[in-house]
Amino acid sequence: MKEHGKRNSFKGSIGFVMAAAGSAVGLGNIWRFPYLAAKDGGGIFLVVYIILALTFGFTLLTTEITIGRKTRQSSLTAYSKLKKGWGFLGVISCIIPAIIMPYYCVIGGWVVKYFTVFISGNGVNAANDGYFSGFITKETEPILLMIIFLVITAFIVFRGVNKGIESFSKVMMPILFLMIIGISIFSFTISHTDAAGVTRRGIEGFKIYLIPDFSGMTVEKFINVFIDALGQLFFSLSVAMGIMVAYGSYVKDDEDIGKSINRIEIFDTLAALFAGAMIIPAVYVFMGSEGMSQGPGLMFVSLPKVFNTMGAAGTIVGCVFFAMVLFAAFTSAVSIMEAVVSSFMDKFGLSRKTACILEAVIALAGGIIVCLGYNRLYFEFKLPNGTIAQILDIMDYLSNNCLMPVVALGTCILVGWVIKPKAIIDEVEKNGHRFGRKGLYIVMIKFLAPLFLLLLLIKTLFPA
Repeated sequence: MKEHGKRNSFKGSIGFVMAAAGSAVGLGNIWRFPYLAAKDGGGIFLVVYIILALTFGFTLLTTEITIGRKTRQSSLTAYSKLKKGWGFLGVISCIIPAIIMPYYCVIGGWVVKYFTVFISGNGVNAANDGYFSGFITKETEPILLMIIFLVITAFIVFRGVNKGIESFSKVMMPILFLMIIGISIFSFTISHTDAAGVTRRGIEGFKIYLIPDFSGMTVEKFINVFIDALGQLFFSLSVAMGIMVAYGSYVKDDEDIGKSINRIEIFDTLAALFAGAMIIPAVYVFMGSEGMSQGPGLMFVSLPKVFNTMGAAGTIVGCVFFAMVLFAAFTSAVSIMEAVVSSFMDKFGLSRKTACILEAVIALAGGIIVCLGYNRLYFEFKLPNGTIAQILDIMDYLSNNCLMPVVALGTCILVGWVIKPKAIIDEVEKNGHRFGRKGLYIVMIKFLAPLFLLLLLIKTLFPA
């Protein structure tokens, strides 16, 4: 990328789609989507999620990518260029990835740890009770692994849009999808008989995941499913955190944005669905229905136990699984860092090298604080949703539960009522390209999306 001249672009739509999809297929998708699906009645959650992805998610994704291409700016400067006086949205949307990047690198370091444990043939150790908590409470090792993850991510971003992000995504994403599909198929085929003589099969777990369970469903429970699916879309589509605005700014004027967005939706939705198909059947087989509701501990506590129960094959499956998770972590981390780096470049005229170093230093400092939050800086804080939180949890809650819905709501108001939807529609239809869901977009951006986001914010801040 030329730092002070013509803005670089993705070479083609495939590179853009792979980069955008890579951003979405991250750690949050791999553990969070299966956990929510299991908690919210399997198929019920899936149906609600897919409908929202094709309506609400489509609206936010289209808006952010189009804002990026229309302004040729990243989020920090794009909003003020779009409409004077609305730059505060750009500031907030730049703060979000700056908050996420440090703790994401910490979790990325955890994945590096588990990958090295399994590839060295010591996966049985990871299945021991207290292994995960014993690791994250160490003072040195988590910091060193976080730094390794951060350095690799920064190197990819430093190489720029074409040689770094696009090239990396075009190679990693096909490999990642093949791994996800392969592990999913394997999960369907396994079976296990427990100590009580009960035999469970992977295909049975898949049916629990796929088939809606309406037993005990009330209006209140359905609203909770709706809110969970709505919140998951921020992870699944990487919206409201400046990423899609930045990536949109690298899309060429002659590219068909509408077609690319359709492809991103397909990739992202399939990735989320396969994440559930990959994890839920395997956990069900070895741990029963109760094991599927483990939440954040699913990846680092429950799954190593599942792999250990598989015997010798578990080491191979665990190695492939954590390699896949590591690839997913890198594709997302690259996009998170790029959102901040591109904003620094556009706002302050920094070179890519300088912007990368600056963001790496910020992420390093924040990452060290997050690591120390499990030992020297340990404390407990009760969040509004009732969760007992440490530093990482507070940063996650602030960025994902509070700031992201605010940015999304502000964007809907700006586009729906201030500059009007026509500004986005005209950009999508540039060069005669078709905007297939134009009517739906107008209704969503003006009325339904703001209503959904208000509901999400209310439920987040006032869960009772």
